[in-house]
Amino acid sequence: MTGGILNDAYERFHRTGPEWGEDQLTNHGPMAVEVLVRRGRADLVDRWTSGYLRRLDDLPSPTGTITDANWTEALGDGRRVGDWTVYFSRALTERPWREVLAVWWERLLPGIVAGTTHGVIRVGHVVRALLAGAETPQALGELAHGLAFWAARSRPYPAAAAPAGRLDAGAALDGVPRVPDQSGNVANRFGQLPGMPGWAAAVAGLAPAAVPDEVPARLADLVAAATLRYLTHGHAHPVLLVHTATAPNAVLHTLPALPRELWSPSLTAIWTTTAAVYAAYAPKEPAPRSALPEPPQAADGAAEVLDRAVAHADEHVIKFTDTAAEVYTRTGNPDALAAALRAGALIASPMS
Repeated sequence: MTGGILNDAYERFHRTGPEWGEDQLTNHGPMAVEVLVRRGRADLVDRWTSGYLRRLDDLPSPTGTITDANWTEALGDGRRVGDWTVYFSRALTERPWREVLAVWWERLLPGIVAGTTHGVIRVGHVVRALLAGAETPQALGELAHGLAFWAARSRPYPAAAAPAGRLDAGAALDGVPRVPDQSGNVANRFGQLPGMPGWAAAVAGLAPAAVPDEVPARLADLVAAATLRYLTHGHAHPVLLVHTATAPNAVLHTLPALPRELWSPSLTAIWTTTAAVYAAYAPKEPAPRSALPEPPQAADGAAEVLDRAVAHADEHVIKFTDTAAEVYTRTGNPDALAAALRAGALIASPMS
């Protein structure tokens, strides 16, 4: 029943492009409906999808053919998202999805900033569905669309030293300096990072994973740290800073589908990217405690914040609350739930 609802939603979204409008905003529809279905809100998917589809643009038509011989020429070319969609749709009918994912994860990892990390996030959501048993043509089609978006918008993360320190994720994130000019687009902000005093040292300060088995715990700690920092620092850019938590969470959920030799490089890439987004958008000073919400007092606080997120209906709030609820389940820290409420307060509801 719920699998059919998700498949139907995927089919509807696959007629649309990964971006919409003059500002090239990201289509979050497939990611949000995966959360709704997995969180037991499948009965709301049709109505939410119908409302969201009204803002989207059609999927761009193919303009050429991408092959195994010429794909490097099309990497990072946003005009060729239609070509990339055809390429990955074909690849996923010819080879097992895990094999395609492994090959392309390694190729795309250097460009993980794609779509301000929305490429990897979209891939992470559908991989979670696939790992849960939803190996349907529609889910495989969603993986094709996610990989195509990532490939078309591939953008390298800022250069920095690999983790080699002793700090946990929270302390390392607190040590990230801010770019001198926090204005302009991502490229303008990231462009200030190379050579900025303290940048390379801050990235290197994170304790590395000595062996691949340590990577999941390192990633989980990063997701928790970013979620808790959103509570206190999310006000500077409420929408974009959501991704400091949801992007590493997408990588965390994809690990079981990847070869173990890709785990450590994935940690380095997403940590550096998260630190870069934090440096570019997070304020230096936290919000006053009086401005922050208290965690819910309900017996099942996670269920309460999820109910509030669904009622709020914004796609960023839904996805961030899903991540925050996972952090609370793993750590028991009620501030993770308060962070979810903070996102709902800072981001405007489409229902209002």
